[in-house]
Amino acid sequence: MRALVARTLGEPEDVLEPAEIPPPEPGPGLVRVRVGAAALNLPDVLTCRGAYILSPEPPFTPGLEVSGTVVALGPGVDPGLLGRRVVSAPELPDGGFAEECLFVAQRAYPVPDEMDHVDAAAMHIAFNSAHVALHRRAGLRPGETLLVHAGAGGVGSAAIQLGAVAGARVIATAGTPEKCRLCRDLGADEAIDYRSDDFAAAVRDLTGGRGADVVFDPVGGDVFDRSRRCVANEGRIVLVGFAGGRVQDVRASHVLMRNYTVMGLYMGAYAVDAAGRAFLYRVHAEVVDLRLQGRIHPVVGREITLEEVPGALADLGARRTTGKIVARL
Repeated sequence: MRALVARTLGEPEDVLEPAEIPPPEPGPGLVRVRVGAAALNLPDVLTCRGAYILSPEPPFTPGLEVSGTVVALGPGVDPGLLGRRVVSAPELPDGGFAEECLFVAQRAYPVPDEMDHVDAAAMHIAFNSAHVALHRRAGLRPGETLLVHAGAGGVGSAAIQLGAVAGARVIATAGTPEKCRLCRDLGADEAIDYRSDDFAAAVRDLTGGRGADVVFDPVGGDVFDRSRRCVANEGRIVLVGFAGGRVQDVRASHVLMRNYTVMGLYMGAYAVDAAGRAFLYRVHAEVVDLRLQGRIHPVVGREITLEEVPGALADLGARRTTGKIVARL
C-alpha cells in the first residue's frame, strides 16, 4: 500500500517519504481501516520532530485523525464492525497518512452514510475537543462571554461555532483581517486582530470591564499570560494546547487574587475506562447530530492528496493555514 514514512526525525517536508509498505496487521482489539480521508494536525508535525508525547521511534507513519472503512478485524473484535464507516485517531506507528491504518476498536466512532469522509475527519478532534472543553470542563452557560483564541484554526473555529450554538457571546482572536472576517462568519460576535490590537484591553472594553467568563486557549505562552488580564471574576481558562510553542507557568498567587480557574484538557484521559469511553461516544453523537442539522460545519481550508501532505504540514507548523487541511485518499 502507499504510505508516507519517516525513517528519521526532523521537519515533515524533510523526513516524510512516499513508500510502498505492507498493510498493518490488526492485533487483539484493533481493526484495520481503509483510509477515506486524513486530517492534518499540529501533533503530526511534532511527531515527525520527535517532540510529541506519543512520538514513536522511526520508521513510522504519522497521521492522527482519520475517517475510513473497517476492512479487517483483530482477535476479540466484534464482527459487526467489518465494513463499518468509522472515524478515530489511528494507533502509531501505523498512522493515517497511508492507504490503510489501525484503530482501537473501542475508539472507532460511527460515521453516518450521509457524512463525507473529509467532513468526518476534519471534525473529529476539533469539535469533540471543543465540546468537552466548553461544556464538560468549563461549564459554559448561555449568556456568558467566551473568548476563543486562534479562532480561524481547526479547533478554534469549532469552539466559535459550539459557543454560538450554546448561546454564549463569542469574542475571537485571529492574526489577519481575513481570518477575523472568517471568525465573524462562523458566529463570533466580535473578532480581534491580535497582531494590531491588544486583545486583553479590547475584551475588557467589550465587556464593560468584566472580562471573559471562559477563555478557550489552544495557543498558550504569551497568549495565556495576556488572557489572565481579561478573565472575569470566577472565570475559567481552558488550556487546549501550546501552538505558540512556549509552555507557560501558572502563577498561583494571581489565580488566587483574581479568583479564576485554570483547567486543562487532554482527551486521551477519557479513553482509559469504560465510563470515559461511553462519555466520548455521547459527545461524538451530539457533534454529528449538530452537523447533520446544519448548525455546525468544519472549516476545510485545503483538500490535498497524500503526496502533498509533507508540504502542507510545513505550512501548518508555520501557522500559514486556515481551518483544517485534509488529505483525501
